[in-house]
Amino acid sequence: FPCVLKPLALSGSRGVIRADTPEEFVQAFERIQKLLRSPEVGVLREETSEFIQVENYIDGLEIAVEGLADRGKLKVLAIFDKPDPLVGPFFEETIYVTPSRLEPSIQAEVARTLQRAVDALGLFHGPLHAELRVKGKCNWILEIAARPIGGLCARSLRFGNGISLEELIIRHALDEPVTHLGREEASSGVMMIPIPQEGIYKGVEQLEQAAQVPGIEAIEITAKLRQKLVPLPEGSSYLGFIFARGDSPQYVDSALREAHRKLRFVISSSLPVV
Repeated sequence: FPCVLKPLALSGSRGVIRADTPEEFVQAFERIQKLLRSPEVGVLREETSEFIQVENYIDGLEIAVEGLADRGKLKVLAIFDKPDPLVGPFFEETIYVTPSRLEPSIQAEVARTLQRAVDALGLFHGPLHAELRVKGKCNWILEIAARPIGGLCARSLRFGNGISLEELIIRHALDEPVTHLGREEASSGVMMIPIPQEGIYKGVEQLEQAAQVPGIEAIEITAKLRQKLVPLPEGSSYLGFIFARGDSPQYVDSALREAHRKLRFVISSSLPVV
């Protein structure tokens, strides 16, 4: 202890719980087990839905990396800092900001770690998304997958003369030369708007005021009216996404937080089914 329990069939931090004691381990296991047996998860019919993975908890800063495997050689496209501490008991992601504020030598070591992972997994050609913890000069891979970043987060990335991550990946799949294309010079970031409480989504106020915060490019509310909202660890969605650009990672981080502070979400209590 501490350790982290993860349901293998789920994603997006859903069902991921930290346990510091044997008692907390049992509580977390039973909570995840109940989630995996719910009709919503059962309908997925995933072979891995019977498995809960237990890992050591790794202290440190968490980052996300977007990359391309180009004939087995890794090209790092972007390293995102996650400035909000992710220490548990649940691991709800909020803000991603790039470029990373880590020292260049540490970023280079992260790239070397991921290249070894690419070699070990046999990833040859295509996108890569990884999550790592960094402490001092050491880093550890938490998760790695042959896919791009999820949700709407890819909108925070632009390359070359302004092409999107999706276009970059498609060009790469068509064997067009793209590895020379770097990320734009501006800093950018995205905030995945967390669900603060369980209930029924009724709407959002002060959206226009939030959108006018300097540095904010767009706010996308993805929650639907009268949608039932469930926070982590059982929940599987966000209220929406906030996108920002600016001259520095600090500026982008501050803009995202200021816009989020202005938003007022109306959530009513959900009535129990009897």
